[in-house]
Amino acid sequence: MAGVGEPDLIVRPGASPHGYALRPSEARAVQQADLVVWMGEELTPWLEKPLSSLSGDARHIALLEQPATARLGYRDLAHDDHEDHDDHDDHKEHADHETQGDKGHDDHAQAAHDDHDGDHDHSGTDPHAWLDPGNASVWLSLLAEELAGLDPDHADRYRANAAEAQARLAELTVQIAAELQPMQGKPFIAFHDAYQYFERPFGLTLAGTVSLGDASSPSPARLAHLREEVVEEGVTCAFSEPQYNTALIETAVEGTGAAIFVLDPLGAGLEPGPELYPQVLRDMAASFAACAAR
Repeated sequence: MAGVGEPDLIVRPGASPHGYALRPSEARAVQQADLVVWMGEELTPWLEKPLSSLSGDARHIALLEQPATARLGYRDLAHDDHEDHDDHDDHKEHADHETQGDKGHDDHAQAAHDDHDGDHDHSGTDPHAWLDPGNASVWLSLLAEELAGLDPDHADRYRANAAEAQARLAELTVQIAAELQPMQGKPFIAFHDAYQYFERPFGLTLAGTVSLGDASSPSPARLAHLREEVVEEGVTCAFSEPQYNTALIETAVEGTGAAIFVLDPLGAGLEPGPELYPQVLRDMAASFAACAAR
């Protein structure tokens, strides 16, 4: 929309997308919108009702529901047996398949998770699809065409902006792939299972997670098992998230020599705007590269 207008942001920076109460100004933005873009109910189940009641005749685009979107099913990390999870090929299918097991999920607030857990089906599509830059490129074309249809006078501008962004994104993807080459085949652990869309295009290997998918507190037995796995698989890196206490990660790797780095899939500390998404990718790549350099 550069040169034409600026979109309104519904969920403010740093907030959990899973559980959220719209401010009056955000509700007004939904009411006045011609086009509402969201990931879909898998990520923001609370948004479905406001869209139906507030947005009138506006177009709704759920990115996860678009046929060209690469979708992955939740992985079953709920058991202590993780022996299959470093086989990266298992996760390269666009997941209309569903993994076994019941996995809860929350990205960035346990309290928010507690409020909406009953509305969330965790056996289907993993909603972190924006971490695949291939999806972002597909969505740029999709949104340019949607905007062109709503505002034909500026159709060429929307399409040109999208093409320019796709070119920059393609270049960034190549750069990240080269930067992360040393990380291939080097297993890591994360706070919870949120990164397979980033792992897949760059050949990364998750060995296990501290928490289950719902970010609930793990049992001492789970932490002990994970510590054993860190030693057995030669894991040298663990990744925390800004919104969670690092104490659990520290406990999981205590005495193993593994270093702790930070991954932020939402760019919680970044300014909203056109550069936020590429910076999220750069920052995640930098964390993995720092791990690879150990």
